[in-house]
Amino acid sequence: MSDIRGKNKNEIYIATSGNNDADFIPLISDEDEDDMQNSKVPDTLSILPLRNTVLFPGVVLPITIGRNKSLKLVRDFYKGSRIIGTLAQKDPNLEEPELEDLYQIGTVALILRILEMPDGTTSVIIQGKKRFEVKEAITNEPYLTVKVHSLSDIKPQKKDPEYEAIVGSLKDLSLRIIKLSSNIPPETSFAVKNIESSSFLINFISSNSDINLQDKQRLLEFNKTRERGVALMEYLVKEIQMLELKNELQSKVKVDIEQQQREYMLHQQMKTIQDELGGNPLEQEVAELKIKGQAKKWSKEVSETFEKEADKLLRLNPASGEYSVQLNYVQTLLELPWNEFTKDDLNLKRAQKILDQDHYGLEKVKERIIEHLAVIKLKGDLKSPILCLVGPPGVGKTSLGKSVAKALNREYIRVSLGGMRDEAEIRGHRKTYIGAMPGRILQNLKKVKSSNPVFMLDEIDKVGRDAHGDPSSALLEVLDPEQNNTFHDNFIEIDYDLSKVLFIATANTITTIHPALLDRMEIIDISGYIVEEKCEITKKHLMVKNLDNHGLKKTDLVLSKDIVEYIIENYTRESGVRQLDKTIAKICRVIARKVAMEEKYNKTLNVADIHKILGKPKYQRDKYQGNSYAGVVTGLAWTASGGEILFIETSLSKGKGKLTLTGNLGDVMKESAAIALEYLKSHNKLISIAPEKFDEWNVHIHVPEGAIPKDGPSAGITMATSLASIFTQRKVKKNLAMTGEITLRGKVLPVGGIKEKILAAKRAGIKEIVLSEENRKDIEEINELYLKGLTFHFVENVEQVLDIALLNQKIKNPLNLN
Repeated sequence: MSDIRGKNKNEIYIATSGNNDADFIPLISDEDEDDMQNSKVPDTLSILPLRNTVLFPGVVLPITIGRNKSLKLVRDFYKGSRIIGTLAQKDPNLEEPELEDLYQIGTVALILRILEMPDGTTSVIIQGKKRFEVKEAITNEPYLTVKVHSLSDIKPQKKDPEYEAIVGSLKDLSLRIIKLSSNIPPETSFAVKNIESSSFLINFISSNSDINLQDKQRLLEFNKTRERGVALMEYLVKEIQMLELKNELQSKVKVDIEQQQREYMLHQQMKTIQDELGGNPLEQEVAELKIKGQAKKWSKEVSETFEKEADKLLRLNPASGEYSVQLNYVQTLLELPWNEFTKDDLNLKRAQKILDQDHYGLEKVKERIIEHLAVIKLKGDLKSPILCLVGPPGVGKTSLGKSVAKALNREYIRVSLGGMRDEAEIRGHRKTYIGAMPGRILQNLKKVKSSNPVFMLDEIDKVGRDAHGDPSSALLEVLDPEQNNTFHDNFIEIDYDLSKVLFIATANTITTIHPALLDRMEIIDISGYIVEEKCEITKKHLMVKNLDNHGLKKTDLVLSKDIVEYIIENYTRESGVRQLDKTIAKICRVIARKVAMEEKYNKTLNVADIHKILGKPKYQRDKYQGNSYAGVVTGLAWTASGGEILFIETSLSKGKGKLTLTGNLGDVMKESAAIALEYLKSHNKLISIAPEKFDEWNVHIHVPEGAIPKDGPSAGITMATSLASIFTQRKVKKNLAMTGEITLRGKVLPVGGIKEKILAAKRAGIKEIVLSEENRKDIEEINELYLKGLTFHFVENVEQVLDIALLNQKIKNPLNLN
């Protein structure tokens, strides 16, 4: 159908090529539709197979006939009744389709006209009448003939508002598609607007829409007109979305091309004007870049690369994207601090003073920095160490980097590696990409204009990885003193010397750090601060900082050492001082409000004032509870927020030797209890208990505060002592605590966190502590100030532990085990 017009609104004009004569085919009205649905369909129909199309009732369809069978069928019936059946082929490539190759629901067709075309082909114009379904085949010669039964369309009731809305929407969507599509002549909208019959409108749009064969056949097979309309609406909405997207993309491309052409013409005109005036700004810009390059301290290799890349700019069009990439590369080469270093301040006493002023404690780190400076002072040159500070949050790992930079008189850089997952963040992108840039290592060196800064790699334990690569592997080259003097960045593509950079990494744990990366770094453990250290930090740093931040004078707020210690123990529970800093800041805010409002208040705060400002204490430290009960022994535990004391309680009840463990214990702690009990069973003479007694009494071991998970091997000797005490009914030595792992042979093994544990014991009023002999070295490293008032017993086996811990005196009202 090449064109559609009409003399009146009820006619479609079908123009035939090369012929001035034309047929006027009336549009289907509701009355015509009813007549068509009520018409009788013959019991047998000869079938015309259709390729790539589906005929709908009422729709006029021109078809080119190519197969001999189809041509004979059309000519035979055109002379007679003109009524045939049409079925769509499932596979349009089949030349001789059988019945099983055709869909089983089709449309009765009326042959309107046969046209012999100028190119020798034959076309036939047919009009759909009524749907039918195939029952069985009759014959296949001279063409396919089948038995059928007719199918009627089920229409909704007249003036159904929902159905009218569907028809209205279909008409609007069709008109919109005609407007958006460049392949549909605008005159098609004339036919859509003038169709009166709602069911014919649905069939007409279904036939002429850009829908694939399977979907058209699906629409034909709907018995209810309403369902056919709803399904058609879905297809039309998708088609509109695709057309709008195509038009939008074409519009963008057209605008971009026009803009590029306009810019190119303007640049050509500008170049001509500049040549007339006698100066080319591009050449001037390149000349300025080369003058700057002459002042750089780079090597011969870098100088040659720079000259070559700068000359390349002259051969590029400034309007092209490649020019901006090339210019960015040349400027980056210029801005990098090739062989530019700040001079280290080698005054060791000054460096020590700065480190001590800014941070209390952290002696190992300070010693390592001073050692590094000392070697530089004596030798004149030294590859920088790669330090990794490992410790809990809030102990000053990150802020230490600033102090180190200040002490060395170097520039300071900090890069957070937490969550980094792209290798290009370290090594940069290839310069061929628009928007490419160096990695964060070289970007930061460019920013500080120095090749020997203090470079903090924060949170190195939280580096991720994904499909873009593994940043940890890229850091291997950066943090290897033997390799980082030739660090390769993908953007620069020239080796860069990082050996003078002092890299300091920080981490909360080493378990998640890449093993090869861990091997390249010098690990320095930073344990949490003890209460005494926190008091000193508060006095020297936190109070000074917070008074200044809140506009207070030293005389406006005074916190005694006892009050600071009270705040630390009752309102903070952490290894560092971050929460303590926030707590003091809150106190300063309250005092600042009172000063600003000229209210009277105690300038030297007491416990009551602290309760009023901070509320009731959040945490309660455990205190020693005495030795009046058998089976109750004090142990020492380490947590991320410092040391704690814990109590191991054991009770006996008549039974068959069953062991019960409660208190939210982990697997390792449960194993320690089992080992302790088995050791006493096999060494029953140590505690003078008959072997059969272990089978006559059930044992229940409990660790209080059951809501808190507990695990680890360090409670081994505590459990063994508790079991020995309950079976012998002997008292445990007063003010005694212990920590250590045991083996089945009774050997006492060393444990960690000794510094935190002894401070917890001291706070709880403990006087004596039992430790493994191998923990003696840990005690020797601790400042004697913190050991004052404590007696240590170093043991090698459980027998020694029991000799120290158990008294010969029995408890009051002892349990009779006989």
